[in-house]
Amino acid sequence: MSIKQAMILAAGLGTRMRPITDTIPKPLVTIAGKPMIDYTLDALVQAGVERAVVNVHHHADQMETHLRNYRGLEILISDERDALMNNGGGLVKGFKLLSRDPVFVMNADLFWIGEEPGHPSNLDRLAGFYDAQRMDMAMLCVELDRTTGHNGKNDFSMAEGGGLARYRDVGHSGVVYAGAIAMHPSFLDDAPDDAFNINIYFDKAIAHGRLYGTMLDGHWLTVGTPEAIGEAEEAIRNFRALA
Repeated sequence: MSIKQAMILAAGLGTRMRPITDTIPKPLVTIAGKPMIDYTLDALVQAGVERAVVNVHHHADQMETHLRNYRGLEILISDERDALMNNGGGLVKGFKLLSRDPVFVMNADLFWIGEEPGHPSNLDRLAGFYDAQRMDMAMLCVELDRTTGHNGKNDFSMAEGGGLARYRDVGHSGVVYAGAIAMHPSFLDDAPDDAFNINIYFDKAIAHGRLYGTMLDGHWLTVGTPEAIGEAEEAIRNFRALA
């Protein structure tokens, strides 16, 4: 399957990143010479995505200016200046600007490095893995030992074949959600129009045996605090030195 559209969640306040985010939105914090959101945008361009919706709230004017200057795909703005919609409500609002075709859901502050050259990208593989007949959502996942900046906890247990359940420290392999989903917008057709957490729909998919995951190629980074910037940049330097 080829997925040509995406929704990027970028409207959060970035409170743990203060004082940096007192004057700049978290997705524009520079990591190794590149704003965080550009790692996400570049991955989408590499995967052949043509249109992306980005929601904005905190320092929204700066976000809009940056996105207007980004080249490579059409970017639409889902404006949450009046009220933050949380991640679930943000998706519902943003999906209204896209078609009813399958969509990538991405986070503006989670990204990866170190994909193997000459092989399908992580998003290409995620799109190929996603099967709407069997899955409500397909997630990109990663092992804890291939993360930097994470809290040290697994999010899900992965069964053979990729089926996901909430992690309970027993049974199948533990994995971390790596911030990318392939899904059909119709899965949220019964969602409320106000703010809500998308975890409700993760659990709904799990209850029906329709949440699946596939493993990330490379190394995954999350940058939640000012101190984490140095850790992320060191990881990137190390990978570049090996390239």
